[in-house]
Amino acid sequence: MQGYVPGQDGAFGESRRCFGELEDWLASEDAAGLQHGELEEQLDVRGRELLRQLFQDRLDLTAAREERQHDVAGQDGVVRTRAEKGRTRPLVTRFGEVTVSRIAYRSAGRANVHLLDAALNLPEEKHSHGLRKLAAVESARGSIEAAGAAVVRATGVRIGKRQLEELARRAAAHVEAFYLQRVISPAPDAWPLVLTFDGKGIVMLPDALRPATAKAAASAENKLATRLSPGEKNGRKRMAELACVYDAAPVPRTPGDVISTPAQKRRKKKAQAGEPEGKGKPREPQARGKWLTASVTDDIPAVIAAAFDEAVRRDPQHKREWAVLIDGNNTQIEAVTAEAESRGVPVTIVIDFIHVLEYLWKAAWSFFDKGEPASEEWVADQARKVLRGKSAQVAAGIRRRATTYGYSPAERAGADECARYLDNKKDYLGYATALAKGWPIATGIIEGAARWLVKDRMDITGARWGLEGAEAILKLRALIASGDFDAYWRFHLRREHERIHHARYRDGLILAA
Repeated sequence: MQGYVPGQDGAFGESRRCFGELEDWLASEDAAGLQHGELEEQLDVRGRELLRQLFQDRLDLTAAREERQHDVAGQDGVVRTRAEKGRTRPLVTRFGEVTVSRIAYRSAGRANVHLLDAALNLPEEKHSHGLRKLAAVESARGSIEAAGAAVVRATGVRIGKRQLEELARRAAAHVEAFYLQRVISPAPDAWPLVLTFDGKGIVMLPDALRPATAKAAASAENKLATRLSPGEKNGRKRMAELACVYDAAPVPRTPGDVISTPAQKRRKKKAQAGEPEGKGKPREPQARGKWLTASVTDDIPAVIAAAFDEAVRRDPQHKREWAVLIDGNNTQIEAVTAEAESRGVPVTIVIDFIHVLEYLWKAAWSFFDKGEPASEEWVADQARKVLRGKSAQVAAGIRRRATTYGYSPAERAGADECARYLDNKKDYLGYATALAKGWPIATGIIEGAARWLVKDRMDITGARWGLEGAEAILKLRALIASGDFDAYWRFHLRREHERIHHARYRDGLILAA
């Protein structure tokens, strides 16, 4: 590579001319009369053109210095015997459109080979990787329409809706491969390895529904022509399955640390008033190194298997204790159990304690009037018993109370439902052990992820999703939520280079600088 001398061969002459025009304008009376906001807007537009010209001049200089190579072969192994300079292609960048000029290596009846395309890692489409990245981030953040508007504001470049959707899909192409090669910092063996799962519905286009859902949607008939009746739905949903794996810094707790009524809190606060700072309620277990994924194309067993793959990467020798937090979904429980058995790894399934609390409140409304203060004390008392490992006694006590007071079937419905739930899920209510070991007992992390990943983006009013588009947005949002997007993007660009360019040239070919 030759050393650069300013002004040599007219390099960057257009950029200097553009800068001179910008400098002259800034020194003019027109610019002097502008308020700072107006000046800022003008510089944004004019400065973008300067950057575009700098980009173009750099590409032109690269093209001028490109040296002809010999024995250049394509993917087919056939040597291209002719070289033609000045073959151009457009590239739309964050600053505007530029033209890439390079040598085309040609042979009759064969596709041209452009070595400079590989050196510059040019994309297949006309939009640059910088625009693809911006489109991916903005498409993951809000609607495609909003993403297009954000791209225009940031760059002045207008991209069609379908092109934006395609850019987002391409941006998410290597997420699974990225996580397979990621180096994971090991956590202490004493820390539990937590796997947690949840599901969230996404309103899909008719041809993107699963067969049973599509059949139900096709046969559904609304009772009224102008509005939906109670219980009727305007769109059919396909479930997206979410999974999260993380290391948990353990914090042992007692049932009283988890559940206390307002009166108990006041008494505890008064008792602790004279204690040294830092001896209050223990913190909850802290999540470290979260890995998050979501899929609307894969079913529950497939997503759970992917989470187990991630867990194995973190603990290949199964030295740590694995805790699985779920909301009680039987399909998830069956899939987790089957996956654990197939891999020969012991897991402890724990149902989200918040779900248990909701059932206890259903029982409370069988025994108390709505809003009655005593209900709060009663629920807190039963909850602490469940946390101590006495769910069977709680279920029996609820049934006994309903029978003793002679409640009717309708009056005791909530109580009976709670008792059935506690009995049916008793194998997954091992809170006493979980608290003693310092494990989390709530699924707040995955439920928060479900709200952010799915509801806040996929549930925009009027949105109807196709499979590929929904899957790409879920993957991108999961990357962003995990804090891995920037590292992924570097990996994505390397993989794009391998996919588009490496396979096109004979092994061992030295690319032009």
